[in-house]
Amino acid sequence: MKVLIIEDEELAVRKLQKTLASVDATAEVVGVADSIRSSVSWLQQNPSPDLILMDIELADGQSFEIFDKVEVKSTVIFTTSYDEYALKAFKVNSVDYLLKPIQKEDLHAALEKLKGLKSLYGNNTSAPSLNVESLVKELQQKLQPKEYRKRFLVKHAQKLVSVDVEEITYFYSDGRLNFFKTTDNRKFVVDYTMDDLEDMLDPDQFFRISRAFYVAVNSIDQIHDYFGNRLLLNLKPAVDKEAIVSREKVTDFKKWMGK
Repeated sequence: MKVLIIEDEELAVRKLQKTLASVDATAEVVGVADSIRSSVSWLQQNPSPDLILMDIELADGQSFEIFDKVEVKSTVIFTTSYDEYALKAFKVNSVDYLLKPIQKEDLHAALEKLKGLKSLYGNNTSAPSLNVESLVKELQQKLQPKEYRKRFLVKHAQKLVSVDVEEITYFYSDGRLNFFKTTDNRKFVVDYTMDDLEDMLDPDQFFRISRAFYVAVNSIDQIHDYFGNRLLLNLKPAVDKEAIVSREKVTDFKKWMGK
């Protein structure tokens, strides 16, 4: 098995080589690259190895950039110091991860998984199990903090007004238009759908209680039981329609309020 190591710490490279040799006598390290640039160059100039052991953080950026610059046909195992909770979803199929410091038994298990996949799919790198692109994109999004909307530009009379998200207490729909209200009880039309807002708003601060309402945590004055296993919210400032937490949202809403 031919292996490329992408790692920018010399000590880590030596340790990885030693551990690799101890768990698989057939493993041959055919190259070592220490940056995005050198990794892309190596992959462009050499046949694809069977396996790439790839550190996420390199001196010149995150190794995900390699996938944007060159086609990666090899199976990839990420090596990383990130907390395990952020990576659990990616220990599947061809994309594996090893937490530093890398343990012999973990590397052995990862190589056994690779051998199983190779046995199942042979050299068919287009097989779904050996396609890393979509998983790399998901992993990149998971590890990079998402930027949420900080302000909205809205019309007011004949002017455009910029309103900070911190001033917004809730968003709601009347079935035709979507609005938001501010802490000082100003009301504005917002040119986004409720589904659009779901991607824009920080879920720690805003919760979608129903199809028609997004509420900020600081807008909730009182919570009442409501028929049908729902909840009725008193919001501040007051709103001219009932703010009801739908039945399927109640459990998640309670968890959100209790954070």
